[in-house]
Amino acid sequence: MKLLREFSLEHQDSQKLNASDEIICWSRMQAEAGQGLDKIIARKEREREAGAGLFFWGVGNAPAVMTKSLAKLQHPISIVFSVMKSKPKPIDVTPTSRLVWRRYIDCDGVERDLPANALVTSRGETKSASKKHHYALMCFSAEPLALIRGIPFDPTAYRNVGGNGAAVGASQVTAMVRRTGSPSTITDYEANLQAKLTGSYWVRLSDPVLLSAEDSEMLEQFVPAGVKAWLNYASRIRHRPRSSPNYCLQQAQLPI
Repeated sequence: MKLLREFSLEHQDSQKLNASDEIICWSRMQAEAGQGLDKIIARKEREREAGAGLFFWGVGNAPAVMTKSLAKLQHPISIVFSVMKSKPKPIDVTPTSRLVWRRYIDCDGVERDLPANALVTSRGETKSASKKHHYALMCFSAEPLALIRGIPFDPTAYRNVGGNGAAVGASQVTAMVRRTGSPSTITDYEANLQAKLTGSYWVRLSDPVLLSAEDSEMLEQFVPAGVKAWLNYASRIRHRPRSSPNYCLQQAQLPI
């Protein structure tokens, strides 16, 4: 009851939600941190396999306001990944630096280590400055991850769950949305990858490490097969010491 009261107070200005509402998380995907989409999906499949279905998918924008409440209530939420219509940005194809993230903030505000199987990377800079924030979706899939073609997804049949229930904006790469209409089969997007949110659903990452040139090259060229090999690979990349003890301050100015 306490969670329900908190949920109601937190969203008293938003549209009323019912247990029967179809809420999904929609995320548009493309090349990121210097790695092509095919290689990202192959890497996430190794991560999923080593995590008994659990994998973390990095995203650039912060969680929807109601995410914490939904996670605490364990409201079932599917996630649909769609390939972006536009080509990847040059900064995503050839970043000048890369980060790997080692911890996250859960829905209770507790900072935790990422599971041993998780490997979340990002570019080290934005258009105008060093990268300060990154986030991840906590996902579960019992089925292997593979890019699927031919399943239409119509985002116009969904609206944001918060605020006034506005349509998904062009800058919202990842959004928590509620179905409000009948999907059309004539659409520019497809449901190219699907899973379910789990754990804390959508989290802020912390404790980044600047990747060396050697590790960046290994990340680009090598995706090890087998659970043991993947865990050793992820551990090596995640636990490399910082290149500078003042990295957070001098390079990325990331919050600790």
